[in-house]
This record gives sequence, structure tokens and C-alpha cells, in this order.
Amino acid sequence: MRLGGRTVVVTGAAGGIGRALALRCAAEGARVAATDVQAQGLEAVGGELGAGHLAVPVDVTDGEALSGLIDRVEAELGPVEVFFANAGVAIGEDPMDTPDEVWDRAFAVNVRAHVIAARRLLPGWLDRGEGYFIATASAAGLLTQIGSAPYAVTKHAAVAFAEWLTVTYGDRGVRVSCLCPMGVRTAMLAGEELSHRVVRSAGEVLEPSDVADAVVAAIDREQFLILPHPEVLTFFQRKGLDYERWLSGMRRLQARTATGE
Repeated sequence: MRLGGRTVVVTGAAGGIGRALALRCAAEGARVAATDVQAQGLEAVGGELGAGHLAVPVDVTDGEALSGLIDRVEAELGPVEVFFANAGVAIGEDPMDTPDEVWDRAFAVNVRAHVIAARRLLPGWLDRGEGYFIATASAAGLLTQIGSAPYAVTKHAAVAFAEWLTVTYGDRGVRVSCLCPMGVRTAMLAGEELSHRVVRSAGEVLEPSDVADAVVAAIDREQFLILPHPEVLTFFQRKGLDYERWLSGMRRLQARTATGE
């Protein structure tokens, strides 16, 4: 699918990958509605987008609020044709120390928000015979995330939901892509938690604009799995070929990173 002339919604658009996606989609000629809970950062992105686009603060875990946003977008920009479920949180570490409310927040943003959006958009897409859902997951959703159990578990679930969407509705005009990068230079990767150190040591840390370039190219090909870091495919293949060996390697990686080796 070419993005020019399309109406696009990007969640988590106040910074990082979301901002890069919103700006790149606009550069491709799309009408962009950017949203985030971070109103101040979103306002700045709205200024960068300029006229003919929208920047509206919304909590994507609130179904009523998200539905209201989509109603506004469709009234002002046209029917939503492409939805980037990009908002995400990287919170929590060892489940022994992570309280229930952190788990709940991780599931709400990283998984349930995708379900809420799809539930709202699918009837219109199925009626029109066309729509595109792009889920931002992570390499952690294909492999796992050393250190952060909530992130690893919810990103696996995000990949699974994207797979389910394309299996169930792919023959009815609904395209689906799932973005699974490793390290990207965003605020989410700036900490010194074990999970952040592992990601930074695992491979190149890309700029958000590099990821946006990869996403637009994949959408043009209508490709399900988007891997800005090509080595993720190699890791994923190794995992499938010899699960026990892969698990042993991940344990060794955790031990080396935890001790600073």
C-alpha cells in the first residue's frame, strides 16, 4: 500500500518511533492524526506536521476516548485507512519485584490498546474491503527481553494479536504488519536497567527515522514482519531450530550483562 492520500493514525507519536512515523507518513503525502498521552510533546509534533493534519492527546487504553478520536479524524480528515498501534511502555523488571499495577499497565498499553483499536476499526475496514493495521511490538516479542518480564510477555502478546488479525481477516482486505526492532535511540532505551543494557549491547542502536524508513518500505510491500535489524531474523531462526541451545545462550548473555562483562 502506498501512503500518499491515505488517512493515517499514529499512537505514541509525541517522540521516538511514533514521531518519526507521523512525520514520514506526512512526507509521503498522508493525512496524519498523531496522538499520545504526553500533550506537550505531541503539541510540538503537531507544529512539525503543520496544516492538514491533527495532533490530539488521547489515552489509547480508554476505548471511549480512542473511539472519539477516530470519529474526529474521520470527520476532519476522512475514513481511517492506516492505523499505527505504536504506543508502548517498557516498565517492570523481575516479576518477583513487579507489582500488579505495573503488569496491568503494561498489558493495557502494549496489548489491550491494540485490541481496542482493532475492535473500533475492523467493521469499517471490512465494509470497505480495505484497511491496514501496523503493530509496534519488539524483537522481544519474537525472542524475549532479558530483565523485564512485563515487556517480554506483553510484546509476545502484541505479535500474537497481529498474527491473529492477519490470519483471520487477511483474505478480507485487512493488511497487517508487525514491527519488531531491537535497539532504537529513544527515551525508552536511556536507562541503566539490565534490560536496557542488554539491548544496547546486542546490536546497532538505530535512529527512529531509520525505523520509519523500514516501516514505509515494508508497508509498500505489504510485508507482515518488519525487522529494521536484519539480525533479528537470524536469532529467530536459531531459536526455532534449536530452542534448548537458544535458551542456554540467552542465559549466558544475561549472566555476562549482569556482571558487566
